[in-house]
Amino acid sequence: MKQLKSLLIAALLFIGANQTMNAQAKTAHVDVAEIMTKMPAVIEANKQLTKLQETYAAEYKTLTNEYAAKLKKYGEEEATAGDKVNQDRAVEVQDMQKRMRDYSENAQKELQQKESDLLKPIEEKVKASIAKVGKAKGYQYVLNSAGLLLADGPNLTADIKKDLGF
Repeated sequence: MKQLKSLLIAALLFIGANQTMNAQAKTAHVDVAEIMTKMPAVIEANKQLTKLQETYAAEYKTLTNEYAAKLKKYGEEEATAGDKVNQDRAVEVQDMQKRMRDYSENAQKELQQKESDLLKPIEEKVKASIAKVGKAKGYQYVLNSAGLLLADGPNLTADIKKDLGF
């Protein structure tokens, strides 16, 4: 009877220890920022965005140069031009200011939309790769190490890079 009691207690302890081990979730971490900055598709997207930004900047510079030239010309001719001409020029200058503001705002919106269009599929691909590698390695949680104060567990960054092909 004593042996049966001892065996029963040992079995309960074993089951309890097994439940405790199963209750602990397996976690790993990955440096998403490192992946995103070194991924060839992101580098290419950034080149496209830089080129588009340079195009917008050049067009805006042309507008500002035209604006500055007209201001200078109108300032020099203000004393000799009539009141009606000066009023028309003032309206023209205000219209140019509005066009420049509108152009700047639209360029910014278009640039942000282009960035979203280019990077969203890449981000989804990285997220899918993280899920795939994490599940394949038996992890229940994969955390982004960017916000972690202590990342002592396994780092899957190299595995994710390998899965993504770089």
